Parts: sequence; structure tokens; C-alpha cells
Amino acid sequence: MQGASQNPRALHWAALIAGNVALALGPWSVRLADSGPVSAGFWRLVLALPIIWLIARSARQPVLGVPRRTAWLVALGAIAFALDLASWHIGIEHTRLGNATLFGNAGSIVLLFWGIVIARTMPARAEWAAIVLALGGAAILLGRSAQISADTLIGDLFCITAGMLYAIYLLCLQDARKGLGGWSLLVRVCCIAAPVLLAVALLRGEPVWPHDWTPLIVLALLSQVAGQGLLVFALRAFPPMIIGLALLTQPAVAVLSGYLAFGETLGLLDLVGMAMVGAALAVARARVG
Repeated sequence: MQGASQNPRALHWAALIAGNVALALGPWSVRLADSGPVSAGFWRLVLALPIIWLIARSARQPVLGVPRRTAWLVALGAIAFALDLASWHIGIEHTRLGNATLFGNAGSIVLLFWGIVIARTMPARAEWAAIVLALGGAAILLGRSAQISADTLIGDLFCITAGMLYAIYLLCLQDARKGLGGWSLLVRVCCIAAPVLLAVALLRGEPVWPHDWTPLIVLALLSQVAGQGLLVFALRAFPPMIIGLALLTQPAVAVLSGYLAFGETLGLLDLVGMAMVGAALAVARARVG
């Protein structure tokens, strides 16, 4: 009995770390895809959709029969998610993977601000610390990107925009999560977001059909199925602070993959800025849950 009580805890730890690592490796696949960055987001959803649908069906989570208000909120959230992926994937093409991962998670800071506004209370010390760290670290990273080239600065701004859009996505789906299972919610999001991504890709004149399917299949399995699925499994087993700290594994993995795969280098000031933003994200994630 003792071993049985420990095994689930060990599985939750493994799922938490593995889920964050899987999500952090997503930008690597976007860089390697030959379909165009927004098109890669389209294929990420389309290739993952059958698997997610099967999981939702096996878990007996309803996909149809959703109340009208919930359906509209899910649709709005899905459109925000599509634009989030489009903006983030464009940013990945133009900045360092570590920056892209950090700024792509900026939605945690937005949710922290939103919680303060809704509660109509002054920020606590930890919240002020998160705000100061986030602004200071972002200023350092943006300044360093501007020194490298205008292109990398634009890439950072695309990734920050993606983080804002992801916060809108989470806020729209907040109520829907209570009435729908996580996998059935992902099915609806994929069905709505995929056509939006395809339309954006076509408007940008991107190549949609790839020559090499491997990076896109890896992206779909890692980011949309494994990353999301492992985190859904693990999140209920840990307090928010642990979840926030686990988030810090994502930029670390992204920096390492950027160095190994693309020869990206970071100076001491870059690492200080990343540490500041990463710490702010950890605090924010802990405060908003």
C-alpha cells in the first residue's frame, strides 16, 4: 500500500516536468518546419485533433450540446488562441528561442493584473515584486534584442503580443472549463482555431503544404497532445507555487535547444533579464493559480 501511495505522486512530478519540457521544445519544431510559421500552427492543431477527439471520447467528455453562452465564449477564446499561435510562431522565426518562450508565457502577468483589477485591491508584496521583475527583465531583453537587430526586437514584440492573446484565451475559457472536460474543450478549440490559422497563413502568402512532415508531427504530438495532456494530468496534484516554479524549466530548455540546434548565444545580461522575467512568471503563476 505504501508503494501505491507514492507512485501517483512520482507520476505527477514526472508529468509536470515532462509537460513543461514538451512545450518548451515546440519552438524548435516551428523553426525546422518548411511550411511557414502560421501554417505550422494550423498543422499543429489539425494533426493533433484526431488524437484529442479520441481521448475526449474515451473519457466520455461531451463535445456537443454546449449552452449557447459557453459556445460563444469558447469560440471567442479559440479565435484568440489562433491569433496567439500565429503571433507566437511569427515571433519564433525572428528572435531567440529563450525570449520567445518567456514572452509567450507573458499571459501569466496579464492574469495577475486582471485578478488585482477584479479584486479591486492593491497588489501584495509578492505581486509588486512580480510586476517590477517582469518590467525590468523585459526591458533588458528588449534592449538587448534591439542591439542585435530590429528584426529580433520585432520578434520579441510578436511573442509579447502572443502572451497577451493567450491571457484572453484563458479568461474566455475560464467558465467553460467548469462545464466541459479539458479534452472536449480542446476539441472545440482546435476545430475553430485551425481554420483561422489557415486563413491567416494564406493571407500572408505562406507555403501551407510541407515537404517534410516530421517537424509538424513532432510539434503536434509534443505541444498539443503530450504537453497539454501531461499538464492537465499533473496540475491538480500540486499547489500553484510549484506549478509556477515548474514553468521556469521552459525557458531553460528553450535556451539549451536554441544553443544546440541554432547556435544561439546569450550574454550575462541576457541571462539576468531572463532570470528576472522567469521569476516574475513563477510568482504570477503561483498567485493566479
